[in-house]
Order: sequence, then structure tokens, then C-alpha cells
Amino acid sequence: MSLTSSRRNFIKTTALAVGVPTFIPASALGRDGHVAPSNRIVLGAIGIGPRGRQVLSCFLREKDVQFVAIADVQEDRRETVRRMAMRKYGTEDCAKYNDMNELLARDDIDSVLICTGDHWHALASIMAAKAGKDIYCEKPCSLTIRETQELADAIQRYDRVFQAGTQRRNVDNFRFACQLANSGKLGKITEVHAGILKLGESFDWLPEEPEPDPSVCDWNRWLGPSPWRPFNKRYVQGRWRGYYDFHGGAALPEWGAHTIDLCQWAADADDTVPVEYEAKDDTTVHATYASGIKLIMRLSGFKGEGGWNVPGTCPVRFEGDKGWIEAADSGKIATSDDALAEGFPAGGLAGTDPTKHVRDFLDCVKSRKQPAANGEITRRGHIVSHAASIAWRVGRKVRFDPEKEVFLDDDEANRMCSRARRAPWHV
Repeated sequence: MSLTSSRRNFIKTTALAVGVPTFIPASALGRDGHVAPSNRIVLGAIGIGPRGRQVLSCFLREKDVQFVAIADVQEDRRETVRRMAMRKYGTEDCAKYNDMNELLARDDIDSVLICTGDHWHALASIMAAKAGKDIYCEKPCSLTIRETQELADAIQRYDRVFQAGTQRRNVDNFRFACQLANSGKLGKITEVHAGILKLGESFDWLPEEPEPDPSVCDWNRWLGPSPWRPFNKRYVQGRWRGYYDFHGGAALPEWGAHTIDLCQWAADADDTVPVEYEAKDDTTVHATYASGIKLIMRLSGFKGEGGWNVPGTCPVRFEGDKGWIEAADSGKIATSDDALAEGFPAGGLAGTDPTKHVRDFLDCVKSRKQPAANGEITRRGHIVSHAASIAWRVGRKVRFDPEKEVFLDDDEANRMCSRARRAPWHV
């Protein structure tokens, strides 16, 4: 035994013998507003850009979260997030990784926040599930129907808590509107309307630029499962949107992941999907549930544009034979009758604020219950988005089997349900 160790043991023994109190920090016991370490959720993050930092800031505000690591293929983003953690905790303990596998291999990390580009969402989430992590993943969570299925299957197989970043499920005005539709106060629901962006996609490449050193920006890892193409800095700066290889569904899931998801809830259809889809033009797609309820996907906009009555982006409208209600990101609602707004909690969060959605996820990580936007709810809502975009691509009405999750008698549409992944990135 070393001299230092012997001296330490002597001091401990003497202290106990003479009754000297042993001091334990209040933070270790969960007192004085602190959360005991045993009750904290240890969090890592993967692919954190501007939206990711907004979501991460919500996690950092929660007292039962300890953020310990960032994995990103861009050094400037790794360092920005590390500094966020340093300002929060007053230490430099936040680890930085270029390879997400190193983060996922850490046994001390319970949960991960995934905010990569869309082309990485499903595969990164599946890898995290295999590694035994609970997952909060930004939307859209998949590029195809097949990816959607693989993701939901993995969440179930590995028994993980999963929350899609469709935070409007936990925003007051949207919740009020969906619950009103389910309450019967609107009468029998006949139509649900989802605000979407104009449909379109590009198969072009941006001009080739010199590829940076992988320690600054690892272009090969950024591409991951997507087909190879030459580097251009605009891709890694967020300008990947609109390009088919990185942005699935002809841009329809960009907002449809939110608004179609809410229409699923309002139509009491979280366990199914529409059976028919038809694109009218680049701004409108119609779908029909087996129940007869119509799902109308139409151009989003501010008040007055596209016939919406409520201000704000990502609007939804639920119509019954006794009235209608609309909600949008402004936090407001519009109704056909003032009496329908009775009990509305005015002054709630804006639609883009994930604060309550993050808290819902954390509570479910502890309880092991299903959060508001769990894997199965995400499965159905995302399938609707992708099926609608396929209807737009083929330019005709298509029929879909909600049980088998395939198009009926339509080989062309079914071929569009999946994409090949570039080696070695696969499930």
C-alpha cells in the first residue's frame, strides 16, 4: 500500500472515530434544486446544426439531463456545441467525435438527440437503437416508406423509447384542435387539411469544389448512405434541401411530417393510413381513408393565402358536419363558431418550440411509456407523406393497403418505396 493511500485511510478512520461529519454535496443527494446523478439522463447528440442547437438548448434547460458528447462530421459544429456545454456546466468535459459510432459505443450515454440531415435520420436512429440508446430524432425521420418501416421495426425490436421531432403533438393550440375533433363537438369528421410546401425535387449536382480535410469536414461521412457526388460547401451548410438524394418525398414530408401527423390524430387514424392518393397539381394532393374521411394536402401559407383562416405556418384544418377548427404556428386557432373555442389555453408555445416535446420524451425515458410521437405513430404518419409524394411522381391515382403497407397492383409505385444505400452504410 502506498504512503498516500495509508494516510488517506488513516484520516478516514480517525474522522469516524472522533465523530467528524462527512460532507456530501447537496447535488449528489438531489437537494437544493439539484437532481441526483442516479436520476439524470445522460445525453449525447449527433449532427447538430441550427435546428439541432435549438432543440439541444431545450434539453440543456432540464435539470435531469447531463449532456456529455457531440458527434458531427464538421469541426466548427462540434466546437460550437462543445462551447454550449461549457457555458452550461462550467467545464470542458463535453467530448467531441467525428464518428458517431464512438459516441454510440459509450455505455454511460442513455439517450441521443439526432439532428443530422434527412438522409441520415433513419439509419442513425437504427444504429442508436441497436446500441441500446433512447432516441429523439428530428423529422422527417426517413426518406422512403421502407426506411420508415425499418426504423419503426428497430425501435420495437430493441425496445427503445423514440420521439420523432414532430413537436406540434405537444403544442397547446394543435393539441386543442385535435382533441376537439376527437371529442365529437365538430360532429362527424369529414375532411382534414394539412398544410404542405410546393412539391418538387432536383436531380442536379452543385458545382464541384475542393474537398476539405476530413478533420474539418468529413465529406464521405456526411454523404453516408446517399449516392456519392462531388463536394460543395452549400450542401453541408444546409443547402441540401430540394435535392432528391438528401431530401425525400418531393419536399412533401418537410412540413407534411408535422401537419399530416396531426391530421392522422384528428381523423382518429393513428393506427392506419389512407387507402387512395391522387395529386391534383404541384400544390395539392388528395387522399381518402377507408372510413371515408378525406385528407387534403394543400399549400401552406399565412392568413388568407390558400384559403386558411388562421395566421402562421404549418396550418391544419379539421372539418365536421357541425363545424371546423384551424390551428397554425402562431399559437392561435380559428373556428367556425366562437363556442368551439371555449377552454382554449391562449398564450401557449409557438408551433416550432420543442420545449414540451423534449420534456415528454425525458419523462418517457424514465417511465418507459410511449411518448406522443412514438415509433408506431411516426410510422403511419410518415408513410402517408411518402405515399402522397409517390402519387405525385407517377401522376395518377394510386391505391394502398394499410395492413401490408404496399401499393395495390402497381409495380412502379412499389419500386419507389425504397432506395439503395451506399456501402458500407446499411441496416
